[in-house]
Parts: sequence; C-alpha cells; structure tokens
Amino acid sequence: MSNPFHIPYGKQDITQSDIDAVVETLKSEFLTQGPKILEFEQNFAKYVGAKYAVALSNGTAALHLGLMALGVKASDRIITSPITFAASANAALYCGAEVYFADIDPDTYVISLTEVEKLLSNHPKGYFKAIVPVDFAGYPVDTEKLRLLANQYDTAILEDACHAPGAYFLDSKNQKERSGASNYADATIFSFHPVKHIAAGEGGMLTTNSEAIYKSVATLRTHGITKENMEMDFPNASDQGAWYYEMQELGYNYRITDIQAALANSQLAKADKGIKRRQEIAKKYRAAFKGTSIKAQLFDESHFNAHHLFVIEVENRKALYDDLRTHNIFSQIHYIPVHLLPYYRKLGWNVGDFPNAEKYYEKCISLPMYPTLTEEEQNFVIQKVLSFLGE
Repeated sequence: MSNPFHIPYGKQDITQSDIDAVVETLKSEFLTQGPKILEFEQNFAKYVGAKYAVALSNGTAALHLGLMALGVKASDRIITSPITFAASANAALYCGAEVYFADIDPDTYVISLTEVEKLLSNHPKGYFKAIVPVDFAGYPVDTEKLRLLANQYDTAILEDACHAPGAYFLDSKNQKERSGASNYADATIFSFHPVKHIAAGEGGMLTTNSEAIYKSVATLRTHGITKENMEMDFPNASDQGAWYYEMQELGYNYRITDIQAALANSQLAKADKGIKRRQEIAKKYRAAFKGTSIKAQLFDESHFNAHHLFVIEVENRKALYDDLRTHNIFSQIHYIPVHLLPYYRKLGWNVGDFPNAEKYYEKCISLPMYPTLTEEEQNFVIQKVLSFLGE
C-alpha cells in the first residue's frame, strides 16, 4: 500500500482571505511604497508591544540595518550564537565588524548567558559593540538578564526573534516580555519567510522603542534618501519644489512591497490561532517521547516557546533522517554551527571551539511543525520516529 502522506518540516498556511488581500492590493494604485506597508508596521508593533516597527525586504536586511542603527561599523565586534542561520552573524560582517560566538545552553539551545558573561568579562568594557541573541526554535532568550550584562559592559542588544513572534518570558516582575517588545533589547528583528509564523513570501521587520533607531532604519532601507530634516545644501535651494529629496547617508534598497505587506497583514490576523495549534503539536510530541531516549528542547513554564521548530536530539540522526524520507517525512536539520561553515573556518574558527553547539548538531533533527499538520500526520511521524529508534 502506498504512503498517502507528504509531510515537510514546515509549511505556509495560505487561505482565501490571504489571497483576497493580495488581489485587492494588486488592483489598487500602489504595489510598493504605499499604505499597506504602514498598516502592517502599525499592526505588528501593536502585536508585539513595541512603539515602532519598520518593514523590510527580509530578516537579513533587518539584522544589517539594525546593527548599523546601533552604530556597528568596521573594527567593532559583536557576539552571537553558533546555532542559528548564518545571517545572524553575516550581518555584522556586512558592517565590517568582527564576529565572536558564545556557546549555547545544552537544554534550551539558545545562547548561554554564562558563556556571554565569560566573553564580556575577558575583554575591556566596550570591547563588544552589540550582542545578537537568537530566540532559537521559538524559545525566547531572557533579555532582561542579558540587559544587566549589556549595561555592565556597555554593549547594545539586537534580538533575533525570527523564530519567535508571539513568544515571551516572565521577567523579574512576573510580567510577560514578548519577543519584539524591546523593553530590554535595543531592537528586535523578525522574518516572514514562508515557513515562519507569518508568511509574506519574503519580508522582515525591526521593532524598537527608540525613535532614533526607528528613524535611522527607516531612512537606511530606502537608499538613505529622505524628505525630512533636509539640509537644503544645494545650488539654488530656494528654487527646489515638492520633488526635492536628499541622500544624506549611504543606504540600501531594503524595501518590502505592498503586495507582501498585504499578505503579511492577513497572516498576522490569525497568528495567535497558528501559535495555539503549534502548542498542541508540541505538547503531543513531548507526551509521545516522554520516557524514551529522545531529548527535546527544554519545556519551561516561565518561557513561552512560539515553536517555529520542534527539535529533538537522537543517536543515529543521519539514519533517522534518511529513514523518515523513505516515508515521505521531510525533517530538517537546524543548523550547521556557523563557526564550522567553510567561510568562518577561514576566519579562524575550529572544531572544538563550542562543544555544546557541536554536540547538539551531531544529534539534532527538526520534526514537522506547522499549524496545518493534521493529527493523523503527526501520529504517523511519531510512529515512524519511535519505530526506527526501537522505543
């Protein structure tokens, strides 16, 4: 009997309301630089609890401009996690800065604050310009604790929450600090890649409570060109009309389109429903694997995991990965440690530099996790995982 399933590790959920929103925009006057972008920015800022939001072409652009707005430049240094997509580190290189890594916590898989503190304390105050913590798989970094370290060592924080819209942790006042609220981070970035919680095809967002960071990123995303606070240092300035603009700094074309913003806006309206379903899926995985040899990311009542991914650690990871594919279950590996990628090896990083990250990578595998995953499909995945492992 043939296998009726085709189960990817992640999948977008596009409904008729999403399609209608895009079609409406396609029929409108603006396909880009129009009202849908501002609407999405305002709605997203409200969703995460931040004062400001700037929509961008993708999460990498948000990382790049976020670091620029924090003043990261050539000869500066940043700290990030080795278990993340390469962009978290690459964005600093775009600024001409140097990347340092701090090992992960072996249970949460996010950057270890103990390792960050070691790194900071072994260098002079101000040696590191910024820290880029990653809310890996949807588990939020405790940015309140990180803020205490950052203040002590004069370092900024740019939170990479691409996996974590809707996530939160309980701070010292027992208040929910949502990823993106930026009460402790200087700014936070998100991605709207198709497998993320909010799909826009491509797209990114930076949120902040700093008006200066907001204005800087908003200008940098459009070539550094502005019509605000103009210097009017131009021949015959008095003859310039409403068309006049100024490029006051070197920026980039990191704009998102109204088409993408319309789709993202529609997706945002049902984000909480998707997160609720992700919680149900995660709960079922945890129950199924309890008492087995399978290790999963730490479940912690004080940290609400948005579950972009459901990652487990197993022996014989490669064999399990291959076996699942024979059953049309397309799991994924997140991620190859950044410091072991050939480019970063050429920069001087080596095997053994970050033991927790490397041990994690040897065993990690991401199981299917997306809101439209059916109960029947998840049961099938669980059955095949347990059967292969002999559990």
